[in-house]
Amino acid sequence: MPHSYAHADLPSSFIELLSSLMRSPSVVGAEHSFFRVLQRELEERGAKVTWYEGLLVAQGNAPDSLMFSAHIDRHGLVCTGPNEFQYAAFVAGARSDLLGNSVSESLMRKIVDRFDGESVYAYEPWSGAYRGRGEIKGAYICENRNNLIFEVDGLEHVVAGTPVAFTDKLNITEHALVGQLDNILTTAALVHLFEEGFQGTAFFTAQEEAGKSWRYLLEWFRRFGGSTNQLIVVDTSPYPDLPSAAQNNLILRHKDANAVFNPRLTERLVAECQALGLSYQFKDTYVEAINAKLIANGDASHSLGATELGRIISASNGLVDGTTLQVPSSGYHTMQESAPVSSVVAFLHMLSRLAKN
Repeated sequence: MPHSYAHADLPSSFIELLSSLMRSPSVVGAEHSFFRVLQRELEERGAKVTWYEGLLVAQGNAPDSLMFSAHIDRHGLVCTGPNEFQYAAFVAGARSDLLGNSVSESLMRKIVDRFDGESVYAYEPWSGAYRGRGEIKGAYICENRNNLIFEVDGLEHVVAGTPVAFTDKLNITEHALVGQLDNILTTAALVHLFEEGFQGTAFFTAQEEAGKSWRYLLEWFRRFGGSTNQLIVVDTSPYPDLPSAAQNNLILRHKDANAVFNPRLTERLVAECQALGLSYQFKDTYVEAINAKLIANGDASHSLGATELGRIISASNGLVDGTTLQVPSSGYHTMQESAPVSSVVAFLHMLSRLAKN
C-alpha cells in the first residue's frame, strides 16, 4: 500500500514555485525564455548556473556527488504559416513524410481532438514576451503532408516560427495536483531541492518531447569527460487513470525500450524507498505483465517506453549510466494530467533523502 500524505505535507514554497513556473511558457523547440526564468529561480537559491545549447546546468559545491536530470519542455503548437499551426513536438522532431520520418496516423488521431476548445497564447521564443491569446477550434490531418494542422481563432496576426503555449495553471484537488505537469512538476522539485541546500548537479534539458534532449546531455558529458553512474532522470509516468496511478508512491525502472539501467543505483532507490516506507513499482515489470496477457489473447503488446536515460545510455558507449525516478500520473500529455498528492510528497521526500545521503 502507498504511504498516505495530505495537502498539509506539501511545502507551500514548492506549490508557489510550481504555480509560478507553470505560468511561464516552454513549448518544445522554444524553451529559451523558460531557461531565463529557471536561471533566476536557481541562482536565487544559490546554484551556479551555466547555459549550453539545449541544456541548463545548475551546480552546488559538490557537483559530482549526485546528478539529476529533468526535461523542461512542454507540448504546444508552433505557427508554420499564415494562420496555420502545427503540433510543436512534430515540427521540432522534423517528423514529416518529407524526410521519411512521418508521425504514425494512430498517433495523430490520438491527438487530433485532444485540445479542442483549449485556450492558448503566443509568445516570443527568446524573451517570452506575450503576443496574444487564442482558442483552438479544431484540428485535422492534412493528407498531402500527412501532418496535423490546428485551427486557432485569435492568432491570425502571428508569424511563422512563433510558439503557442497552452494557457495553464495549477489546480489542486483533494487527491491530486492537476495541470500540464509533464515535466514542470519534477523540474520544480529539482529547483526546490536547491532551496533545501542541495550541492550536487541538476540538468534541465530541452526538446525531450521531440526525442532530442539526450543529445544535449550526452554532449555535456563528452565535453567534460569522465563517466557517471550517479545520474537519476526524473519525470512523470503515465497510467490509465488516477486510481491506477495512486497504487504506488513512486515508479522505478530496471530498463526501458532502449537500454538496461544501472542496477546498483536502482537498488539504492529501492533501499531508500523502503527506508522511507514508500511503495514503488517497476514500470517495465508492470508493462511486461500486461503484455503477457495481451500476447496470450493474440493482441499487440505495448512498448516498454523510451526515456531520456535509455537513449543516452544506448548512445554513450558506457560514458553515461544511471536510473530513473518517476511520479505516477494519469491524463498524460493533456491539460488535466493528475499526480496523486501522496506521490508528489513522497517524491520530494525521496529527493531530499538522496541529496543528504
